Amino acid sequence: MAKIKFGTVEEEVVTREEFPLAKAQEVLKDEVIAVLGYGVQGPGQALNLKDNGFHVIVGQRKGSKSWDKAVADGWVPGETLFELEEAAEKGSILQYLLSDAGQIAKWEMVKKHLKPGKALYFSHGFGVTFSDQTGIIPPKDVDVILVAPKGSGTSLRRLFVAGSGLNSSFAVHQDATGKARERCIALGIGVGSGYLFETDFRKEVYSDLTGERGSLMGAIQGLFAAQYEILRAKGHSPSEAFNETVEEATQSLYPLVAENGMDWMYANCSTTAQRGALDWWKKFRDAVKPVFEELYESVESGQETRLTIEANEKSDYRAELEKELNELRNSEMWQAGAAVRKLRPENN
Repeated sequence: MAKIKFGTVEEEVVTREEFPLAKAQEVLKDEVIAVLGYGVQGPGQALNLKDNGFHVIVGQRKGSKSWDKAVADGWVPGETLFELEEAAEKGSILQYLLSDAGQIAKWEMVKKHLKPGKALYFSHGFGVTFSDQTGIIPPKDVDVILVAPKGSGTSLRRLFVAGSGLNSSFAVHQDATGKARERCIALGIGVGSGYLFETDFRKEVYSDLTGERGSLMGAIQGLFAAQYEILRAKGHSPSEAFNETVEEATQSLYPLVAENGMDWMYANCSTTAQRGALDWWKKFRDAVKPVFEELYESVESGQETRLTIEANEKSDYRAELEKELNELRNSEMWQAGAAVRKLRPENN
């Protein structure tokens, strides 16, 4: 592993230079990788592995929209596309990429096909970490590993096609064969990771659930909504409020942060913007840090897991979820966003 300095902290990571694709192909040359689930992560990981020369099959419920998507993506029924149970039986590495609720529902079936020496692969530590709630306790004679791309499967695929990669964490929860770590890293390279950093299942799910509810989705929506609503209440037009809140951030400033960091973005803004940002960022940090403390404690205690499982078990969950999504979709801010996106030059 390569030693990289992150500020004053030194960390070991795995890069493509030290673990090239050819090595990953050699490690997994005799494996049949069964990707179980073709929803959020499944398509990107399965297609990237296939394009990288690995033996991949997909397991999905026949007749579902995801089955049809898999067929449209080139997976052939009876050859590379099977019902979930048949794929689980055929695979030597089972990439368990169903939703968290789906993993709970299908666990007994999958466990039945975890013969000694197989590997059980996750991209989220949820099921294993909170096994007291999910019931997912792998047999002792299989490898249990994790590769978690730091983004959606759509982004993983898009960056792979563009010749780039999405960074991923990796973890070995159980090494039954003595080859678990090598298998895990090879799969991380195979799915198209930019680089791999080591974690464990518990830390992965704690950071992931905190991030999703925080700066990746929940907090950012709350921040956008608060600023937009203030601007509208003070008499600004929907176009002005949306552009100053979201469009400038996502189309101009966030890409600069991605390219070179926050300090570089600050240095490439006006002196007025610099001064204001430097004066106010600590106030925002101090205001939201207690909320993040509360959020992390809720994740760590298993409360967020309980709420997620209970919500998914309700018979009307999908209908209620659609209502909540519609609240976002039909809000003035995101209606304004739809109008602004249509007006972008590339759409005209």
